[in-house]
This record gives sequence, structure tokens and C-alpha cells, in this order.
Amino acid sequence: MTRRVLGVVDTDSFAKWGAHLLSAAPPDWRLELVTIATPTAASRDQLRAAFHGLDERLEHLAADPPEPISVDAVVERVRADPPDAVLVATLGPVAELLIDQLHRRVRRRPVILTGLPGISYPAKWKGLFLRARADLFVLHSRREVREYAALATEGGVEPHFALATLPFLRAAPSATPTRTTEPLHRDAVVFAAQPSVPSAEEDRRALVGWLADAAAAHPEWRVVIKTRAVRGEQQTHRETYPYADLLPNDAPANLTVETGPMDAHLDRALALVTVSSTAMIEAVGRGVPALTLTDFGVSRGLINEVFAGSGTEGTAADLIAGRFGSVRPEWRDDNYFHPAADDDWAVRADTFMTARDAGLLPDRPAARRSRGGALRRAWERKVALGAHDRSVLGGVALVIGTPIRSGKRVLRRMRRLRASAEPGSAPRAATAPPLPGSRPPAVSDRARA
Repeated sequence: MTRRVLGVVDTDSFAKWGAHLLSAAPPDWRLELVTIATPTAASRDQLRAAFHGLDERLEHLAADPPEPISVDAVVERVRADPPDAVLVATLGPVAELLIDQLHRRVRRRPVILTGLPGISYPAKWKGLFLRARADLFVLHSRREVREYAALATEGGVEPHFALATLPFLRAAPSATPTRTTEPLHRDAVVFAAQPSVPSAEEDRRALVGWLADAAAAHPEWRVVIKTRAVRGEQQTHRETYPYADLLPNDAPANLTVETGPMDAHLDRALALVTVSSTAMIEAVGRGVPALTLTDFGVSRGLINEVFAGSGTEGTAADLIAGRFGSVRPEWRDDNYFHPAADDDWAVRADTFMTARDAGLLPDRPAARRSRGGALRRAWERKVALGAHDRSVLGGVALVIGTPIRSGKRVLRRMRRLRASAEPGSAPRAATAPPLPGSRPPAVSDRARA
């Protein structure tokens, strides 16, 4: 049976992930995609880069990305002509809002699919909490599925988890040599920049310094700081110190800052360097040597715990010396390089669509148990949409809720300081979720996703 699936995306990384996941769907699925208007929605140039390399069902999006539409317009579209499923590929607050609206306002709702872009280890409670009413949560490694399933059980939420090969791994290089095309010359060491990892200005300046040293030591290289945005463009995670602003005036001529599709950069890469970008997985999948820098440590906040034991770890000294690695076989299978035959997300999605055909989709409860009724929902909508929410109730909720949220943040900060000052105190377990209904502070940018 032909299935019709609608993708809904917002930021740069979610747009890339959502579109490429759909592009990997069974060939008999009819695919549609819309972008949603939010404060962090991707620009048209970001969307063109995100949609580069899609299959024939979606390839038109790269040339002509859709204009953003409102959450209400998305819901009305689904009500008027319901697809079999909706893939919600957005930031957490937007995902929570849209999923809630589909449950509330669509009489015969579609199957709701969701997930997180790129690396999602270690499991984050907030990312799960905000998407708890989805039917299927797509992840990209066996390790992630185990971690999220355990976290869901501990937190008392009910989404099902499915495995999908990271969609950026499935494509061959975008510029395959032919009789009339010269093979691309691999001369670039590409640094996959992240907006907030590391976050401190001094750490980001140190990175630029190491890259400049590498460029000076190897004039035959092009050392490319590959970013996802130019000035004025939004990103999934906030960038306080853009690398373009940190480049010294005396930087080597072969050190540049560039944007564009990552796969195009990998076509010419002789190595990929990063702290914890998913681009490392893309590079390994294409046989490009990689280096994950550990000079700032290995921690949850740096999102690089997953690379421990991978064989790609190294330091600035390795970068400058040109020492790059490949992943160990024992790390691969549990971390993003499982056999494609083990992917079950499309089969499980179809099972849910069959249940929908029979009127058997469950009414999944929300993880949020907080009180407040319509005013609380208006607050969550305002948080998700910012200026794109023009409702009167949203304005009222903002006036009432902002000082309350500020007060709660101060109290949480005071509790953490008091707890850390107590003799023998230990930090809470990283993966232990708070009681259902509470909303813990984000511990890393990945939690925003």
C-alpha cells in the first residue's frame, strides 16, 4: 500500500536530518515536506545546503526550499488532508507543541514519528520528555536505542524506539568521477565547527590557533573551518563566538571559513577534524580519516563521550602533525555502523500506520503533568514560537510566566550550589530523569534539540 508521509522541519540541523531520513524511506512512500515558522528557523541558504543530495522525491527542495508556515497552518493542512504519518523534525519545544496539537485537533490523527538529528548519546531526558506523545522515536545506533529505552522506562513515558542508519551515511560522494569529470583533488583538512561546543571564547580561540598552526605547518593543505551559518542566520544551537570573528588578521592564507553542504566538503577532504560533530560519522562512512579532539576533555557537555574508544581520539598536537585515525572495528557495530538490514524504523512506522487504518492508534499521554490548563499551554506555545505566536493569551502567559520562570531558575541554581557545598555530596546521575511532570534544566545543547 502506498503511504503518504509529511515531514515538518525548522532549524538547519533538523531540516537536514528530517529531509534525509525521509529520503531513505521506502520507495513507495509519497513524501511531502514543510518548514515551520519559529525564531530559529533555517534561512533559505541553510535549507538549500540541508536539502542537498536528496532522492528524486524531494530533490526539488534544494533548488526551491518551501517558505515557512505557522504551526496552525500545518495542523489545518493535516486536518484537511490527513497523511498516514507526520515526521516531526523540530526543536523540542516546537515538537511538543505540534505533537500536542495533532493529538488535540486532528480527529483521526496520523502516526507521529520523531527523533533527534545526529549523535544522541548519552540519552537526554529533556529530548525524550518533550516528544513523549510521539508513536515512534527514531535513533541511529544500537547504543542509543538501549539508552533511550532505559531512560523511558525510568521516567515512565511510552514512545517506541526504532533504529535507522544515520541518513547522511547512505549516500555515495556527490561528485563521482565520470569519463568527462576529473577526480576531485583531496587537499582539505575540514574542521566541522559546532555553534556551542566548545562554548567558551578562550577555547574557541585556542581551536582557531591550532588550525592556524596546522595550516602554517602544511601549506599544501586547505584548512577549512566549516560552519553551518553566516552572520545573521539562526542555528539549532546558539553561537556566541562565531569562528569567522575569531580568525586573526595574520592567519595563513590557506585557512578559511566556509559554509555549504558537508558532503561537498567531504568530497575534497583528506581528513575531518571535530570536537563532537556528527560530521565525524559522515566522514568515517566515506572512508575519510578523522580526528576527534580531546584537549578540552571528554564529557557530557562536550557531547563526545560516544567517541571514547573509537580510535579517532587525539589532540592538537596530532592535528598539527597530520596524524588522523580510523574507527576501531569493535566500536563500529554498536555506534552508527550496524548493518543496514537491522534498520527497523520504516517497518515499525508502517505497523503503526496499519494500526491507524484499523482505528487502533493509542492516545498517548503527555509526560508533562504540570498544572495551568489553557494558560500553561499558551506559555509553552509562546516559548516555542516566540514572536511567531501572536495570540492574546500567549502575551498574557508571557507577562505572568517570565518572572515565575526566572524565580525558578534562581532557586534551582541556589539548590545546586548548596548541594555542591555539602561535605560528601556527589552529582546526580547524568541519565536519571526528574519526576515526570517536572522540567529539568538543559545540561547540554543536545538537550535543546
